[in-house]
Amino acid sequence: MYFSLIPNIEYDEKPISYPFSESDFVTAKNFFRRYQVNQDVFSYAAFFNKYSIKDGERPDSVADKAYGDPFYDWVILLTNNMVNANYDWPMTNAELTKVLESEFNDPLGTIRHYETYDVGHYTAGMHVDKTFYDRTHKLNIDGVMTIKNGNEVCRPVTISEYYTEENEKKREIYLLKPAYFKQFVDDFRKKNFYKQDDNYINNKLKKSG
Repeated sequence: MYFSLIPNIEYDEKPISYPFSESDFVTAKNFFRRYQVNQDVFSYAAFFNKYSIKDGERPDSVADKAYGDPFYDWVILLTNNMVNANYDWPMTNAELTKVLESEFNDPLGTIRHYETYDVGHYTAGMHVDKTFYDRTHKLNIDGVMTIKNGNEVCRPVTISEYYTEENEKKREIYLLKPAYFKQFVDDFRKKNFYKQDDNYINNKLKKSG
């Protein structure tokens, strides 16, 4: 369904050796016309529902659940500005475990970095090193100067914890509400029509310049 809505382009395939002749034109899909949703639109709750991808769900299965047709998986991907579903879509827990075990000797036990708590003048989530973790810290907490050990200010994060957290973030997506679904598909189709210029053939085909 998605590819049927992408316009075509004719590009010239010139001979690479003498004698040079007229170009032969090859027709291909014009993937350079990428449709991108403005991030500001996600602030309008009227258009979208937040959705958490369950383990094992794929774009086509979510599309089938949301819109009654798995072939509208491209709507899920486009409305979340996902360029590469292999990377932007969350892995299953089993897939993630397999990848980590193949790339790291001990992903469960190896510390990747340390992460601060929200304490004193430190904000939560700052990445720090072992030196920071091992020393003491003088902090102003509620107007009182206090000495804190490193393990009270930050925590170790293993390789497995880090990549699991990053994978979990990918589970939170937006689903276009059914009431706006047809309008979006129609708008996508119209925006993929070519406007007339010197290379125009029809609204779905033009030559490369």
